[in-house]
Amino acid sequence: MARHTARRVVIFNHKGGVGKTTLTINVAHSLVSSGKRVLLVDSDPQCNLTAYLIEESVVNGLLDSSDSATGATIWSGLKPIVEATGDVRRIRAIEIGNGLYLLPGDIRLAEFEQELSQLWGECFQRKLKGFRGTTALSKLVNDICTDLNIDYVFYDSGPNIGPLNRVILLDCDGFIIPAACDLFSVRALKTLGHTLTAWIRDWKTISELAPDAVDLLPGHPVLIGYIPQRFRVYGGTLTSEYAEMLPQIEKAVYGDVVVLLERVDRTLVPFSRAQLKIGEVKDFGSIAVAAQKQGTPIAHVDAGTTAQREVARDAFNAIASQLVERVGPHA
Repeated sequence: MARHTARRVVIFNHKGGVGKTTLTINVAHSLVSSGKRVLLVDSDPQCNLTAYLIEESVVNGLLDSSDSATGATIWSGLKPIVEATGDVRRIRAIEIGNGLYLLPGDIRLAEFEQELSQLWGECFQRKLKGFRGTTALSKLVNDICTDLNIDYVFYDSGPNIGPLNRVILLDCDGFIIPAACDLFSVRALKTLGHTLTAWIRDWKTISELAPDAVDLLPGHPVLIGYIPQRFRVYGGTLTSEYAEMLPQIEKAVYGDVVVLLERVDRTLVPFSRAQLKIGEVKDFGSIAVAAQKQGTPIAHVDAGTTAQREVARDAFNAIASQLVERVGPHA
C-alpha cells in the first residue's frame, strides 16, 4: 500500500469528557478556512462526531444500511475484513462543505475492535491475516485520501485505551493531548504515557518480525503538544482554581508522557518542554452547546456575542497553525 501524503492526527486522551470531538471539529474547520482539505474519521463507536455534523435522520439511515452492499460508514468498509470475505471496501466520504469531509462512524465498529485483539496477536505470529486486519483502517483512510487529495486526517477516537485506539495512534503522524483542568485529567496522563510507550515498543517488535512485503503502520506518533481545556475566565483572568491546575497539567505531561516517550525514541518528542503547550481552549459554555446543536464550529454559531465567537476563532486558528508547523504540510 502506497501511503498517501496526508498528515494523520488524533486528539487523544483516554479520559472522557475532555472535549476531544469539539476540539477536533473546530481545529479541522480552522484548517479548511485556510484552504486545506480535511478528512474527519469518526472512529468512536459512539458516533459523536457523525451526530455533530449530520442530521439525526441521515445518521439513522446510514446506520440502518451500513451492513448492506451500499453501506457508507466506517463499518461498511471494514466489514469484509471482520467477516473474512475480502479486502477493505472503498467508501466515499461525505462532503460536509468547503473541503471538509467525513467518514461516518458506526456502532458496529465495536465488532472490528473485538477482532483487532486477535489480529494483534497474529502479527506476533507473523500471520498475514494479522497484518491485513491491523492495517485495514489505515488502508480505508488511505483510499479516501487518495480519491479526494486530502491534506489532513483527524481521527476522532473513543475514551479508552483499547485495540482500536492502538492502531489509530500507530497510524498517525502525530497526536495532541487535550486535558481538562481537573485532577482526574492529570491523573489519567500517567496511564496514557505507559500505554503509548507499550504500543510503540510492541509495534517495533512486530515490524521487525514482519514478513517481507506486508503493509505496516508507521508506528511513530510524534507528540505535537497538549491543550488545557474547559477552564473558566472572569474579567480576563483565570479563576484561582484553574490557575493552580495549569502547572500541574504541564508537569504531568512532561513527567508521565514525555519522559517515557523519550526513553523509547527521542524523536517522538521533537519539541522542548517550553514548547509543549500549543494552545488553550476556555470553557465556551452555552455557545459551545449551541454550536453542537447547529452542527457548526463555535466561531460560526448563531448564538453568543461577536466577541465570544472571535475568541473561539482565534483560539482554534492558533492551534491549527501550530499543528501545520509541527507535522508539516502534506507533501
